[in-house]
Amino acid sequence: MEGGEGGICEYIPEQPPEAVLTARRDVSGSPVTAIGCVSTRRGRVREGAVNMRWYRDLIALCRQAGGVFSSPCTGNDTNINRKEMKNMGIYEELVARGLIAQVTNEDEIREMINNGKATFYIGFDCTADSLTAGHFMALTLMKRLQMAGNKPIALIGGGTTMIGDPSGRTDMRKMLTKEDIDHNAECFKRQMERFIDFGEGKAIMLNNADWLLKLNYVDLLREVGACFSVNNMLRAECYKQRMEKGLSFLEFNYMIMQSYDFYYMFQHNGCNMQFGGNDQWSNMLGGTELIRRKLGKDAHAMTITLLTDSQGNKMGKTAGNAVWLDPNKTSPFEFYQYWRNIDDADVLKCIRMLTFLPLEQIDAMADWEGAKLNEAKDILAYELTKLVHGEDEAEKARQASKALFSGAGDTEHMPTTELTNDDFGGGAIDVLTLLVKCGLAASKGEARRLVQQGGVTVNDEKVPAIETTFGCEQFTGDGVIIKKGKKVFHRAVLV
Repeated sequence: MEGGEGGICEYIPEQPPEAVLTARRDVSGSPVTAIGCVSTRRGRVREGAVNMRWYRDLIALCRQAGGVFSSPCTGNDTNINRKEMKNMGIYEELVARGLIAQVTNEDEIREMINNGKATFYIGFDCTADSLTAGHFMALTLMKRLQMAGNKPIALIGGGTTMIGDPSGRTDMRKMLTKEDIDHNAECFKRQMERFIDFGEGKAIMLNNADWLLKLNYVDLLREVGACFSVNNMLRAECYKQRMEKGLSFLEFNYMIMQSYDFYYMFQHNGCNMQFGGNDQWSNMLGGTELIRRKLGKDAHAMTITLLTDSQGNKMGKTAGNAVWLDPNKTSPFEFYQYWRNIDDADVLKCIRMLTFLPLEQIDAMADWEGAKLNEAKDILAYELTKLVHGEDEAEKARQASKALFSGAGDTEHMPTTELTNDDFGGGAIDVLTLLVKCGLAASKGEARRLVQQGGVTVNDEKVPAIETTFGCEQFTGDGVIIKKGKKVFHRAVLV
């Protein structure tokens, strides 16, 4: 956005490309006024949910410019459902997309985020050197809320990672060194910048190591320890599921540390709301209660729906490994293929929850079947790959995918594993080892099942038995193309 006093602020939304919205402040201190309406190439105003979406974006623009929203578009030619537009805020859109799981006070939260009054945070523990597809929900939520005028705080868990979140775990997390955590935090920052605008006054990034590592243990116990009931803590789901197999005292402190984060940022950064996955509910309530008891003020929490498939399993893993946002860990083509190959039952849910396509457009896909459902999968894969890796990489992945399925055999953008002579004992490699080395199976046991079920082909020939081997000479030049199932392609080449 450009402009300011006496200037023009122009906003060009991603969808649809023909829509242009502008805002103007005539004199210092006057309202920022919408100039024109959401138009199409035919000069007509878009109707329904799409129309409202652009108006919400314009409202956010006006707020960022320091004014209030008003519109000269009052004529009958605008075709705006005023009642619907009034009621359809960002909160209602989150509900319509199926993103909201639990809230502490729905009326207050709705009012805050619909009017751009929320300064909210989402925490990310640095357990790896890349974010994963499992973080998508949080990242897109932050983007949606920022577009609506709210201020995100991306909290890097440099301190809490040293303890380890027991939520959703059957065993204790691996303890990382401070050096590893710092490295992972830097990787997170670079990836988040693709989703969140960290420009001045728009969003901030903090690291809880900056205050947690400075705490005196006895002082902490005296300051906040009395605000937590051990009985209540043990009733939390994140602890209950660990009690039988053993819960370390280290992990038992995680709720207190996360609650302290909220308490600290409430005082120092004006943070009045926390968002997180539905498995974080107990930890988030700990923070709101700590603020209430220590400061006598209200803070708010909202959980978002966990990204699961139709069977209830967490999405974002393939061949036993996470789907990473780092292109060096999961290539744009592999990332695209993961979403292109999800189950039919999960397609529309993922489009609704993860993409920024208008709800009106998504609703029109509800009855798609067969070839049209494959088109929806392509839309999902393209939109998400574009979000993470950019439009150019998304287009390359789409074209490579189409070429493979058409038999053109484009390998330029196909995920590739480089093998060395050391991988070939006696000048050959068995199919089970090959599948594991290429990341197409998490173990030789899984590879064995794939082959026995007839799900593996090499250079268009089905692998007949688990004893099958391949000579190193087959991997020279362009290498070999391995196909797992009907849709997963991988190249292996000798270097």
